[in-house]
Amino acid sequence: MSMTSLLTFTPWPAVSASILLVLLVAALYFARDTAHQAIQTAASALARGLRVASHSVSRAQEHLAARNREVLLAAGREAKERIVEREFARVGDAVRKDLAGYPDMHRRLSEAIRRIEEDQAKAVEVPPDAPGWAEAVKVVADLDSHNAGADILSDIHKSMVKAHAEAMNDYRKASAERHALLRRMMPDWRLIQETLGRVSKSVESVIDRSQVIDRHMGEYETLVRGEDRAVSVLSSSSIVYFFISALVLAVATAGTAVNFTLIARPMAEMVGGTNFIGAFRTADIAALVIIMVEISMGLFLMESLRITRLFPVIGALSDKMRVRMIITTFVILLLMACIEAGLAYMREVLLLDEMATNALLRGDEAGSIVNAHLWITTAAQMGMGFVLPFALVFVAIPLETFVHSLRTVVGLIGIAVLQALALLLRLLGNASRHVGALAQRAYDLPLFVPLWIEARTRAAARAASSPPGSTEADSWREAHT
Repeated sequence: MSMTSLLTFTPWPAVSASILLVLLVAALYFARDTAHQAIQTAASALARGLRVASHSVSRAQEHLAARNREVLLAAGREAKERIVEREFARVGDAVRKDLAGYPDMHRRLSEAIRRIEEDQAKAVEVPPDAPGWAEAVKVVADLDSHNAGADILSDIHKSMVKAHAEAMNDYRKASAERHALLRRMMPDWRLIQETLGRVSKSVESVIDRSQVIDRHMGEYETLVRGEDRAVSVLSSSSIVYFFISALVLAVATAGTAVNFTLIARPMAEMVGGTNFIGAFRTADIAALVIIMVEISMGLFLMESLRITRLFPVIGALSDKMRVRMIITTFVILLLMACIEAGLAYMREVLLLDEMATNALLRGDEAGSIVNAHLWITTAAQMGMGFVLPFALVFVAIPLETFVHSLRTVVGLIGIAVLQALALLLRLLGNASRHVGALAQRAYDLPLFVPLWIEARTRAAARAASSPPGSTEADSWREAHT
């Protein structure tokens, strides 16, 4: 039934419209309570659903935060254990190195001390014998003055001079011997000083290592206890490691692109430049396969050297098997580097052939394009082709850091997203209640006339039944309460 037919059930369309409006308002008025209940029920159900969803997301966020915390603490403990293990290995090496030379050092010190003691005993100053002039003076004093003569005094003087000269010669000889013994002691003193200096350096090195180990062990204890400060430090460190490793991987990707450019063209001559596998050229796929094999060999080499720990199976191999794997991967890398150097040389040859062909097509002489300095670019390309595979070996280090930090970063991003989603659901739940109240007010808006009449009727009824002392304002207030 169209609007025109509804407006023509009376001869006057305005009257028909008024009657329809009155009927619609009356229907809405009589359905007002049911409509309000339906709106309130729908709004409450939507609010409860959104709140339940918000609680579920909050629990998921808490679970993810706990899981991320466990991952952070486990990664931190593993990294700290590796650091402490390396420090203990260094201390062990230093101690073994020092203890290995301790018997020889002890023997040399004992011999040096023994020689010093012997030389010191020999260098003790012996007092010279008392000169004979005291005895001679006593004899002269006891002589009779009549028998004393110049001959006796002369003999005494000669004897005194001779004894003095002999005593001085003996003293000089003994002093020279003592000085010689002291000079012989100097190398032993230097040996002892140097040995004690080395011992002091070794002891100081061990003390410094022990202090570093103590600091790392303190940090390890905080990680074992799971303190919040340790978790926050690990989170910030993981974010820093993530961006640094991503930057290094971007640089490695640029190096891979350069490597691909060097070998893609000569590979087209080897496998055919017109063959396609899907939407890609076979030559490009072959060049990428060579580069991926080089990167894989680099990963295996780093794992065999125990620099990285991406593959626990390789790290668990015996030392003999690891040495074999190191030799195998290095030989494969060397062969790949030689192949890339040959492909780079082939690329330069193909470029010269293309230049010569273009020159012939233009009518120029082919020999005019030959440059005496082209060997520089050829050597540079061959050098890059040989060095880049070995440079890509070290991609394993930032790759391991990127993989380990990616878990933490993804967990932090997931926690932030879940927190935002829980907040949004909570806001939507609260907003749905207000939207329900607003819908009720919007439903009552077209019914303002019957609602006003109803309010006035109730106010009049309350005024009639109210006690005589109440005022009209009190009746109106009661009607609108």
